[in-house]
Amino acid sequence: MKTPTHLQHTPVVAVDDYDSKDGIYIGGTDARALSIGHAQYDKDEFSAKVFRHTEHSWSRQSEELPLHRVLDLAILLAGIIKRKNENEPSFTSLNESVVSASGFADLKQYLSDPSNAAVLQPRLAELKRLL
Repeated sequence: MKTPTHLQHTPVVAVDDYDSKDGIYIGGTDARALSIGHAQYDKDEFSAKVFRHTEHSWSRQSEELPLHRVLDLAILLAGIIKRKNENEPSFTSLNESVVSASGFADLKQYLSDPSNAAVLQPRLAELKRLL
């Protein structure tokens, strides 16, 4: 599906047909496009947006994040991957803390599961290559 250009977030660079690229959700997602463009909350700012679509219209549940928050989430995920256990200190400048030891163990298991790793590892490798 083409990225919408008539909504408040104004795309500058877009990924059309994201539903065919959406990791484990390929073919079963409402995320139809990704964009980096002018933020709907301030046209002088840029943001990243996931455009979601119901069967009938663009969803109001589409998410928009300032670019620094997108990068902070990527930093946080990389820090979680690097961390061996919940008692290790933060690996990032965000100074994250583990709120739930059992949840952290579940997350580490999720990240190491072969089917999830098959989706995440190529994306992490590409991010590393680009950086």
